[in-house]
Amino acid sequence: MTRVVLSIGSNIGDRRARLQSVVDGLAGAVRVVSPVYETEPWGGVAQDPFLNAVVIAEDPGRDAPGWLRRAQELERAAERVRAERWGPRTLDVDLITCREEDREVVCSDDDLTLPHPRAHQRAFVLVPWLAVQPDATLTVDGVTHPVRDLLAALDPDDRAGVRLTELTLS
Repeated sequence: MTRVVLSIGSNIGDRRARLQSVVDGLAGAVRVVSPVYETEPWGGVAQDPFLNAVVIAEDPGRDAPGWLRRAQELERAAERVRAERWGPRTLDVDLITCREEDREVVCSDDDLTLPHPRAHQRAFVLVPWLAVQPDATLTVDGVTHPVRDLLAALDPDDRAGVRLTELTLS
């Protein structure tokens, strides 16, 4: 059994519908979906705000590379274009962490790095994740940390920039 934490975001077009397409596309694998948050863009590129959420999913037949392939399929279905690093996008699906049985998958190659190398710096990942898994942990540089501690270490303005919306995904 593999369990994955996915961070999903959109800032082009019908943002909520793009996020919902991930939940729909994962169907029975979805275990929990966070509330939807609106956030300012991360990475220094001028663009519209994002809607972000976290999805936790499980699938006994999918390994970490399989989750990456599925994430990329969902992005392609949303007509994702990779024109500018950290630029606007119809849909972004990032693998944050993956567990196979009771062990965390650690991977660092050209296609996939797990745990996600910048997740601990992104309030738009940590806030929704904690909303659905308050005891979540994330390994950073080989050391496992409670996600709540990683979030507390971020700049207060970054944390305040993750605003809960009334939107939901089902």
